[in-house]
Amino acid sequence: MSVSKAGYYKWKNRDVSAHSVTRARAERQEQEGFCIANIDGMTNFIFSNRFGNPHNPQAVNRAIKRIVDAHNAEEEVIAKKKKREPVIIPRFSCHIFRHTFASRFCENETNVKVIQEVMGHADVSTTMNIYAEANPDVTKESLEKLAKNMDVFKKIILNG
Repeated sequence: MSVSKAGYYKWKNRDVSAHSVTRARAERQEQEGFCIANIDGMTNFIFSNRFGNPHNPQAVNRAIKRIVDAHNAEEEVIAKKKKREPVIIPRFSCHIFRHTFASRFCENETNVKVIQEVMGHADVSTTMNIYAEANPDVTKESLEKLAKNMDVFKKIILNG
């Protein structure tokens, strides 16, 4: 199966929508269950290849590259027709999804040990140095949350 145009695959010389491919894979997974492979003690992978094994990161990266390249090629044609600058998606790897997940997780979870365990880091400093980002918005939100909690504690103590 190869990519033909954005959102479609070429399969047996016809265009098939990405939605129908995804739906077919979901139906297969419903019948066959989750991937039962065991990698570093983890099982029940949601995404599996046609052989029932977890996807290889290099295969996922190749798929992302094909999708991005197909989008960019189509976008250049459309932009040229509309006499505007194309909106080009930069190439990226599947690792960016891990980083995005971890960054959002750090914004919502305060227990660093939980984050470390979920991310599979042997040392908590790895988790904190790579994913825990302090920016003005996050800092302000954290201080506001602390102030709100302090107000709750004051009310409890005063109303004791």
